[in-house]
Amino acid sequence: MMDLRPVGYVIGLLVALLGATMLLPMIADLLEGRGEWHVFLESAVITILTGCVLALSCSNGVGEGLTIRQTFLLTTGVWVALPFFGAIPFMFGETELRFVDAFFEAMSGLTTTGSTVIAGLDALPRGLLLWRGLLQWLGGIGIIVFAMVFLPELRVGGMQIFRSEGFETMGKILPRAQEIAGQIAYIYIFLTAVCAMVYAGLGMSFFDALVHSLTTMSTGGFSNYDASFGTFSGPAEYAASVFMILAALPFVRYVQFVNGNAQPLWQDTQIRVFLAIIAVLVAVTSLVLAQVFPQNWEQNFRESLFNITSIISGTGYASVDYMTWGSLAVMMFFFIGLIGGCAGSTVCSIKIFRYQLLFASIKVQIRRIRSPHGVFIPQYEGRPIGQDVLSSVMSFFMFFVVTLGVLAWALALTGLDFITAVSGAATALANVGPGLGPQIGPSGNFAGLNDAAKWLLSAAMLIGRLELLAVYAIFTLKFWRNG
Repeated sequence: MMDLRPVGYVIGLLVALLGATMLLPMIADLLEGRGEWHVFLESAVITILTGCVLALSCSNGVGEGLTIRQTFLLTTGVWVALPFFGAIPFMFGETELRFVDAFFEAMSGLTTTGSTVIAGLDALPRGLLLWRGLLQWLGGIGIIVFAMVFLPELRVGGMQIFRSEGFETMGKILPRAQEIAGQIAYIYIFLTAVCAMVYAGLGMSFFDALVHSLTTMSTGGFSNYDASFGTFSGPAEYAASVFMILAALPFVRYVQFVNGNAQPLWQDTQIRVFLAIIAVLVAVTSLVLAQVFPQNWEQNFRESLFNITSIISGTGYASVDYMTWGSLAVMMFFFIGLIGGCAGSTVCSIKIFRYQLLFASIKVQIRRIRSPHGVFIPQYEGRPIGQDVLSSVMSFFMFFVVTLGVLAWALALTGLDFITAVSGAATALANVGPGLGPQIGPSGNFAGLNDAAKWLLSAAMLIGRLELLAVYAIFTLKFWRNG
C-alpha cells in the first residue's frame, strides 16, 4: 500500500505556509482601520495549526524523496487542500460567502483562473482584495515550479520534451532543479515588483498597483473593481499587455538569460509563434473595430491588444464588454482562450508547444501519404520528437476535448443555457476567467450559477490547471495497486 505520510507532510507544510501569508492581508486591514483584521487572524490560526498538526503527524514517514505515485497524489492534493483553507477568509469576512462560493473563489484564485462570484468589489475591505491577489500570485509561482520540476518527470501531456532542456542542458550553470526553481522565484518576484512600479507610475494608487501586479504576473485577472481593468483605461492597458506577455513566456528562458545565455530566449519557437499569433489577432480585431469606430484607431488598437492578450494568456482582465464587438470577435475570443501561452509560464490552457507538435505530426503524415516509401520523422526545434512525446500530446488533446464536451453537457444538465454551459466549461478548463454571454461574460460574474455548476467548474479549474492527466491518473485502479 502506498505510504501517504510523505504526501501529508508536504501538504501540511504548504497549508501552514498559506496560513502565514494570511497575516499580510490582516496587516492591510489594520492599516485601513475597518475592524476586519480579526478575520485573517482567526483564519491564520486555524490554517497554521491544522497544517502544523498534519505535518507533525506525518513527519515520521518522510524519506529521501517521493515516488512517482506519491508525486501524482501530492500535486492533486495540494490544489485541493489549499483552496479549502484559502476559502476561510471569504466565509468569515465581509463577503460572508457560503462554502461552495468561497471554495469556488479560492480555487479560481489559486488556479489563476480569475472567475469570480463576488460583486461589489469596489467596496470590499482591502484585506480581502489583497487576499484574492495573493492567492493568484502564489498559484502563479506554484504552477511555474510544478511545470518545470514535476510535469516533465511525470511525462504528462508531452511535457517530457522539456525535461532535458530544463535541467540536463543547463547542468553546467545550475546543476540541481531546486536551484532553477529558486531562480525562477527571484525572477517572478522581480517582474512583479517592476510591474507594480510601472502601474504606480501610470497613476494607480499604491494598493491598486500592488494587487494588480500580483494578478497580472500570475495571469490570474482578479481586479479590485467590478469594472475590472476598465477602471484604468489608457496607458495602463499597454503596460498590462506587456507584462501579461512576459508572464506567458517560458520562465526557464529568463533563468538562462540572467545566467548569460540570451540566445534561447530569442530563438525559442514557442515565443516566436506566440507573439506572431497575438500580432495577427490584434491586427484582425483592430480592422473589425475600425468598421464600427472608424475615428478611434488608437483606442481600437489598444483595446484589441489588451483584451486579446488578456484572453490568450488566460489572465481574464476585461477593459470593455467585447460581447458588443460582433459575432466574429466573440467567436474569436472563445477559440483563442483555448490556445494559451508557452510551457513553463504562468499560463494554462492547451499551450503553444502542443499545437506545434500536433502540426509537426500532421505534416509528417501528409508527406508519408505523398511518399509512402519515404522516411519522415517529426521534429521540434530541429530535434526528433519521440513517439512517447507524440502519444502523450495526442492523449492530452483527446482528454481535453472529451472533458470539455462532458463538462459542457453536465453543466447543461444543471439548467444552464448552451452558450453559458459551453463557454463556462471552456473558460474553467483552460483557466481563462470570463466566459461568454450576459451571465458569465466580461460584464458579469459566476454568482448566479447554481451550486452544482459551481462545483463542476471548481473541479474543471483543478483538472485544467494540473494538465488533466496528472489528475486523471489517480482515479485509475492501477494507480492504487501495490507495486
